[in-house]
Amino acid sequence: MSVSVVPTLDMERAIAASGYDVIVGFDEVGRGSLAGPVMVGAAAIRTCDLAGSSPLQVPDGVADSKMLTEHRREAIFEELKSWCASWAVGSASNTEIDDWGISYALGVAALRALSEAETRLGIDGNGLLDGRPVKVGAILDGPNDYITKALNTFDAPDVPVPADVATKVKGDRYCATVATAAVIAKVTRDRLMVELGAQPQYEPYEWAHNKGYGSAAHRDAIAEFGPSDLHRLSWHLV
Repeated sequence: MSVSVVPTLDMERAIAASGYDVIVGFDEVGRGSLAGPVMVGAAAIRTCDLAGSSPLQVPDGVADSKMLTEHRREAIFEELKSWCASWAVGSASNTEIDDWGISYALGVAALRALSEAETRLGIDGNGLLDGRPVKVGAILDGPNDYITKALNTFDAPDVPVPADVATKVKGDRYCATVATAAVIAKVTRDRLMVELGAQPQYEPYEWAHNKGYGSAAHRDAIAEFGPSDLHRLSWHLV
């Protein structure tokens, strides 16, 4: 019998205690897809909001996005975006994945998300928030820090304040910021794949149902019609 785990802000508070001003949770979606982009969601909170008379609470209903139904993810999407101090979803295209490999593509997508989330939060190009320098900490789902590896590389975007990244296996189950980022990224990517799948040239692949992953119907369509311009040609497609 599986036990439901409710994400907490415990790890976020521990990072805040080390002197960080902003904490960003990251999670990816689309890593194993055969088509479309990979996306990394970023959900940022200000650590000052974790204290005070009415500290930030874990939003109702948030959980590991894989444990939620599509309907439930859609239902809490707007609430989760509002819960964050800022949020963003970065992506890397199928051609970038083919050119760079999946790990580096994930790193660039995450840095794109971080740059946008920091800018939305009000961090300027000099790394100042409200006129003061800030320290940014991050929690990345999984065992591997692909964000730091991509930082300052040729294809990576400039980031106002690079984040100090801590990895957390199953972070989307345990950390509220990561769980929030996961849902935001999942809904964003699912909506895109449904929208793309409605275009005539992509209809045979049934992306509205499989979101680009390797279902039997999807692989059969690739075998019959060949890959589209949105397929990852470096993948084993059939």
